[in-house]
Amino acid sequence: MRTHAPGFWDDAKAAEAQMKKIKDLKRWVDGYEGVRIALEELELSFDFYREEAVTEEEVDAAYAHALNEVETLEMQNMLSKEEDKLGAVIKIVAGAGGTEAQDWAEMLFRMYQRWAERQGYKVEITNIQDGDEAGIKTVTMQFEGDMAYGYLKSENGVHRLVRVSPFNAQGKRMTSFTSVYVVPLVDDTIEIEINQGMLSWDTFRSSGAGGQNVNKVETGVRLHYKFMNPVTNQMDEIVIENTESRSQFGNKDNAIRLLKSQLYELELEKRRAATAVVEAGKKKIEWGSQIRSYVFDDRRVKDHRTNYQTSNVNAVMDGDIDAFIKAYLMEFAD
Repeated sequence: MRTHAPGFWDDAKAAEAQMKKIKDLKRWVDGYEGVRIALEELELSFDFYREEAVTEEEVDAAYAHALNEVETLEMQNMLSKEEDKLGAVIKIVAGAGGTEAQDWAEMLFRMYQRWAERQGYKVEITNIQDGDEAGIKTVTMQFEGDMAYGYLKSENGVHRLVRVSPFNAQGKRMTSFTSVYVVPLVDDTIEIEINQGMLSWDTFRSSGAGGQNVNKVETGVRLHYKFMNPVTNQMDEIVIENTESRSQFGNKDNAIRLLKSQLYELELEKRRAATAVVEAGKKKIEWGSQIRSYVFDDRRVKDHRTNYQTSNVNAVMDGDIDAFIKAYLMEFAD
């Protein structure tokens, strides 16, 4: 095997890229094997059923397993772009509406944390700002794991909550909006150029989770980067705050990674714009548009892009959003 050849790891970046290719191929082989075995078991269970050796319920279970294996492989086929395999960065920002919107932002924050636990992804909170009375104003989360961006790109947009607000003394039904921004989390195999002359830093004392030492030294960093936006062809600025680490150096390193992630996403957006002719009629899936409504009193969560909906609101808020992700990928991924 090439990976066992002398000198394979001399060029760490090239070796890492090769290992990623091997891992991707193995994922396809494993997926195919899973489908093949499930279909054989389904055929066998049907034969046994005709001989009255198994029950109808057991045949149904074999069918459900086979269907799940096929759909999982179909989902994998929908995630064939370079960036789909990467980790993801999610930034949640509460909309106008004060405490109600900030509480909604925290609920979405929890939803994505629970979803990540289900997927076995590692999540790091790189910046969080608490709400004035409850909830959060904003949070930035990093998801480390295969295909995290491929799945989470479906979450990009405005999420709408309708409920009887616990913060309203009159018990009125209120509507709140929170924006979710998703970009790929770049790794060392992706080259992103940064003009150091257009980069500047501020430092500040971190607040929030992090222990008693967090407020005593200026470990929080704020990055400013001015650049020519490849999408608008105008000068633009990216501002990133990172307070995750107690080390200023650690926070700077991660802020640079987040900057590269945003610059990479802009390049991807430029590519998408170049091939957007076929998407001209799909204005409902434009980034930043309202994508999903969560109506608590009517027990309904509906995605406005795919029209997929469920009445199990509690499960969704506990991280069970795979059906929404699948519906989006099956309809819009290419």
